[in-house]
Amino acid sequence: MHIPDGYLGPITYGSLWAAVIPIWIYASKKIKKILKASQVPLLALSAAFSFVIMMFNVPLPGGTTGHATGATLIAILIGPWPAVIALSITLIVQALIFGDGGITAIGANCFNMGFGGVLVGYGIYKLISGSKFKVQSLKFKNSDTETHRSSLSTRHLIGAGIGAYAGINLAAFLTAVELGIQPLLHSGTDGRSLYSPFPLSITIPAIMLEHIFLFGIVEAVLTVSVLLYIKKSHPELIRG
Repeated sequence: MHIPDGYLGPITYGSLWAAVIPIWIYASKKIKKILKASQVPLLALSAAFSFVIMMFNVPLPGGTTGHATGATLIAILIGPWPAVIALSITLIVQALIFGDGGITAIGANCFNMGFGGVLVGYGIYKLISGSKFKVQSLKFKNSDTETHRSSLSTRHLIGAGIGAYAGINLAAFLTAVELGIQPLLHSGTDGRSLYSPFPLSITIPAIMLEHIFLFGIVEAVLTVSVLLYIKKSHPELIRG
């Protein structure tokens, strides 16, 4: 879903830059209030995890790519606002250093994946799961050993899977719409688009079909699989 340079006109990418900057400011303030010092390394690891899985890009018709993001998973583990920052850092580094996504399109990519995908995925997870899962520390008699037990239930896993599927598909839909409206916003004297040449009738099916039937499923399976692994081997990482 990385949009490259030259596919969005200044009206679109300028508006999304203007929208995402206040989101970054608000998310940064929330992090200072809710993120514990012990969770800061997890924030960095989350950004690294997202960076790795986003590097497996598959080119799609319409001028963009398809891939997993890990957005909902990261939001479940460290919270939605830290996840916004983690995804945004990943997308900025990819654009500036690796050329994966355009520099002018950073605001658009961060809004689509780092904000829309995160909050919708996490919101659906919360709606289905009903409550946060958390770690409970248990101490046994006559023993100094402290173990962790996670209250991660089937309902949480279902919510995580559906949330991840919906989150990545929303991000894909936003990308498709932003690319598809360029012929309407920016046309030359000959009637041709100055930026993305594909209308909504092409960008929406070209991008959405791949995400509905492939990448959304991959995102859901990845999210649930990682949560199951964490529950079994590192329950202390689960956010309470």
